[in-house]
Amino acid sequence: MNSAKSSSGHARVNVAVVGLGFMGVTHLRAYQQIPEAKIVAVCDAVRLPVNGVLQGVAGNIKKSDDINLGPQVRVYRKLEEVLADPEVELVDLCTPTPLHPGQAIASLKAGKNVFCEKPMARTSAAAKEILAVARQSPGFLMPAMCMRFWPGWSFLKEVVSSQVYGRVYSARFSRFSEMPGWSKQGTYADTSKDLGGALFDLHIHDTDFVNFLFGKPAAVFSSGVVRAGGSIDHVVTQYQYPNGPVVLSEGSWLLTKGFNMSYSLLCERATLDFDLSRGAEALKITETGREPEVRRLEGDGYSEEVRYVVQCALKRRAPEIVTAQDGLTALEICEAEEKSVRTGAPAAVA
Repeated sequence: MNSAKSSSGHARVNVAVVGLGFMGVTHLRAYQQIPEAKIVAVCDAVRLPVNGVLQGVAGNIKKSDDINLGPQVRVYRKLEEVLADPEVELVDLCTPTPLHPGQAIASLKAGKNVFCEKPMARTSAAAKEILAVARQSPGFLMPAMCMRFWPGWSFLKEVVSSQVYGRVYSARFSRFSEMPGWSKQGTYADTSKDLGGALFDLHIHDTDFVNFLFGKPAAVFSSGVVRAGGSIDHVVTQYQYPNGPVVLSEGSWLLTKGFNMSYSLLCERATLDFDLSRGAEALKITETGREPEVRRLEGDGYSEEVRYVVQCALKRRAPEIVTAQDGLTALEICEAEEKSVRTGAPAAVA
């Protein structure tokens, strides 16, 4: 496979996006802003561009606008067609969770680089099967953990790693949403099946970020709301770190309307408080002996993670900021949370 060239002569990575729902459209829009990326194909069993234009779709934040892909982008209905396309170098899987294992494994066996939306699978056992194939593939596998790239959260990682404000005493994260528009009529609307609910689709963002900041916890203690079919759509978790900080996270699909995410970090010499609902003043830092300071941050995690995976493909290097093992670890922690909710007792993390 040979990378294309941009109009300026720079190498470009040929991308195919599979699954054209809200997240697929979000990723497509991000690729369009990256000179090193070239969208050569899209794939969906139902939603396809008409005259090069793909209609917007509702998500958990807002409805996306229509996106103009142009007539040159190849349109496929089956993944097999994408994998047979010799130009495709990076396969971006934005399909429902149950499809991830089979699609990721097929793409890796075809020698493609794979960027897979979270969670990689519904279970850690299925994720391990994907990783086993990834270790034998010339392509890489990167799970989409966008919070590692979100400006307010990547800043938090720097704070914890550098200990610029001293020891961390406590960290708290929350992520509340109404059920996303794509879930109300789509895969997650079938309440007879346990597809993971908010625990595995929404809350996993914060579980992964807790692991990113502090490492894998020894155990978790969770409570939650279990809906029809067994899905956990509201969860509160304490991540247990012996001799470490107190860490809690809450995630929900039960918000009446809208979306919000927030965190607070209590350190020796400062308190950090982020609340998306405050807009440009989302992040406030209060250092000991000083007045609160608003720290303005630009960008979004979707664009930054897409930019990163493109650079990894372009340079033919395995991702390091988020790895396939990180995707598996997030699932293992979520499974412990699930066990804790269902048993009412703390659960060790595998």
